[in-house]
Amino acid sequence: MIFPKVRLVSSEGEEFAVDVRVVTASTLVRNIIEDVGIDDPVPLPNVRGDVLRKVLDYCEYHVDNPSREIPKPLRSNSLSNIVCEWDEEFVNIQQEFLFELMLAANYLDIKPLLDLSCAKVATMIKGKKAEEIRQIFNIENDFTPEEESAIREENKWCDEP
Repeated sequence: MIFPKVRLVSSEGEEFAVDVRVVTASTLVRNIIEDVGIDDPVPLPNVRGDVLRKVLDYCEYHVDNPSREIPKPLRSNSLSNIVCEWDEEFVNIQQEFLFELMLAANYLDIKPLLDLSCAKVATMIKGKKAEEIRQIFNIENDFTPEEESAIREENKWCDEP
């Protein structure tokens, strides 16, 4: 069966002709095409072309392979028991690109992709100490030792079993 195509335009002007079934995963795009139709391209000024291609790969795969609900809170620091192998491999990408993907999923309103990318980030920090998390995300500690001690005291209940 042949489905109509929708043209999506990235922030750099790169155009993607995509099956309408694929783009309806995005609430934003679905609402735009419901309002104005599919004749004109849909500009997506907040999404780079390489990120949009990755988002579309996700949407294409999940047209025929529904995504699993991701349980919250995560019970593991691994996605392997939570999502399908394809999804786990899909988010096995560089950290900076993962954040771009997360921002795009949020902007395009693709909840399953946003949940997946957030779950990946959650697995990166689950069970880690503050210093380890700072190292993972290259975050500078701007607290004085006194401030840090006060915060630890206020939140010591978090470390209790």
